Amino acid sequence: MRFKFFILIFFISSCASNFSTVNYKQTYTAKGFAYIYNDYDFNEKVIKGKMNNEIMQISHQNLRTGTMIKISNLKNRESLILKNTKRIGYPDFYKIMITKPVAEKLKLKTDFPLVEVIEIKKNKSFVAKKAKIYSEEKKIPSKAPVANVQISNISKNKKEIKKKNKDEVYIHIATFYSNTTANFLKKRITEELPVLNNKKIKIKKISDTKTQVITGPYKTVNLLKNDYIILKNFGFEELDVFINE
Repeated sequence: MRFKFFILIFFISSCASNFSTVNYKQTYTAKGFAYIYNDYDFNEKVIKGKMNNEIMQISHQNLRTGTMIKISNLKNRESLILKNTKRIGYPDFYKIMITKPVAEKLKLKTDFPLVEVIEIKKNKSFVAKKAKIYSEEKKIPSKAPVANVQISNISKNKKEIKKKNKDEVYIHIATFYSNTTANFLKKRITEELPVLNNKKIKIKKISDTKTQVITGPYKTVNLLKNDYIILKNFGFEELDVFINE
């Protein structure tokens, strides 16, 4: 995770490498919620552009038009690769905007559309068991900048994901080398953001040199969204979310 520059320079020497300034030469990757497009929000100017909700289209407001993006359902690992159709402004809380057919193909829950978004560089190769052009795309003129490919799970040893009765999602705030620094940040958040539920802020030790500060669990999108916005306004950037930590 990354801070804005005004957050203490002290963190710079203590944070893990993924805590550095955004570098768009690197592959973009994020986990969070997808914004499922609807015409009502367009008409109400919640979003800044129109999409065709009858076909599979996606929009990432920070990546170039035509960029190939892999979208995965974090619950069932269903995934698609689609071209970024256009850049449309949408609320920063969301990681990507998708049309209804994309949500249906990924079998996303409309009330909990948790996804992973990965930019695919042109020089990277992917192993695919089967590639399929969906019938919806055949209706689009060949010049239209939309393409989609279904990518199979390339793991050699598939393990069945155990289902839980309720989804529990956490916000990943930051990763540190030092456990001391992680606790320092937790204390600062607790003192300076009293609106957050202090019991949700946790220290998670990953290894001897990697400690995370997370908050959760959240069982509804609205509760998570409120805390996400509070943390963003405090100065954190590129916050990720994780399911069932």
